[in-house]
Amino acid sequence: MRALGVTTVECKSGYGLDRETELRLLRVYRRLATSQPTRLVATYLGAHVVPPEYRERRADYVRLLIDEMIPLVARDGLAECCDAFVERSAFSVEEARAILGAARGVGLRAKLHADQLSDGGGALLAAELGALSADHLEHVSDAGIAAMAAAGVVAVSLPLATMYLNESPMPARRLIEAGVAVAVATDFNPGSAPSFHLPFALTLACTLQRMTPAEVLKGATVYAARALGRESDVGSLETGKYADFAVFDVPDPTQWLYHLQANACVRTVIGGETVWHS
Repeated sequence: MRALGVTTVECKSGYGLDRETELRLLRVYRRLATSQPTRLVATYLGAHVVPPEYRERRADYVRLLIDEMIPLVARDGLAECCDAFVERSAFSVEEARAILGAARGVGLRAKLHADQLSDGGGALLAAELGALSADHLEHVSDAGIAAMAAAGVVAVSLPLATMYLNESPMPARRLIEAGVAVAVATDFNPGSAPSFHLPFALTLACTLQRMTPAEVLKGATVYAARALGRESDVGSLETGKYADFAVFDVPDPTQWLYHLQANACVRTVIGGETVWHS
């Protein structure tokens, strides 16, 4: 990732769903955060899906998250944010509201997987809760877009997932024209987006979502930092922020994203120190 020019990564749990595996994932992130230079932001995603052993008693799993897991994650400082997947195949609006409300009560900032496969009201809930961000949004409603714009929720475009799942892309132009900040990320995960190639995701955001190169570059920097609650530290080169940046051997952003190539990055700098160079 550093070789591609990435300096900050959000790491989510949600691929164990039992107590010990979820905690192990978050502890791995914490160890990685102190053993290498890339900045990591951990997010607890225990509300990814309901695990099979709880399918017939899902209320018990929601209670496990609220009463045990979320307080434990917060107490041990294992995550900064808490995410929930609002979808018919995952969690209802009411369940997610309770889960994220509990998370906010112990100091974890809210994030959502919203309206990916259907309009399930996830964007509206993100606005209601004042969430940092809402991911996916391929099926977001006009009401959801308007609510997110009013609440300042960042929309996170994940075009690699769109491509792998053969889904309709996020309606980025509608979101942008409504005043929603659109970030762009990879959604790197073993199921629906098995690639961490951020420049390729930016190219897809241009081609599939009709975003301009300038918009996707801002989406991977300034707006991405805002989606993590790190806009005061990273995301742009300004006085008072860390000197995190990447150098690309391209004539301009348009040519960089138009010409699909393995990697145009020649140097990655984090905190003023070169951490990778070609």
